[in-house]
Amino acid sequence: MARILLVEDDPLSRRLLRDLLTHRGHQLFEATTADEARRQIESVRPQLILLDVQIPGGGGEILLDHIRTREPPNRVPVLAVTALAGKHHEERLMRLGFDAYFSKPISTHTFGPAVESFLK
Repeated sequence: MARILLVEDDPLSRRLLRDLLTHRGHQLFEATTADEARRQIESVRPQLILLDVQIPGGGGEILLDHIRTREPPNRVPVLAVTALAGKHHEERLMRLGFDAYFSKPISTHTFGPAVESFLK
């Protein structure tokens, strides 16, 4: 069981991801803004972060930069979950330092195994 922080402001997306991850036995913590996420990161020390790129309070890209400058050398994986679709968005987000990119709508068949691969 891993501690996963889900940073997502859309209630329907949050519910789907919550259901997928808790079904796999993970402990899920949630934030809907960048400020909430910063507090959760400090208190929870997640093993994985799922980050919507378009969140209130500074956006996912700024939050990623905050995460990358504050974390220990054993980097926590940060996976982009976004409605921004297209190869150019994926390439840009990967260059920014995300460990993976998932466009919405999420495939319920492939998302779980993909997340698990980052927890090994």
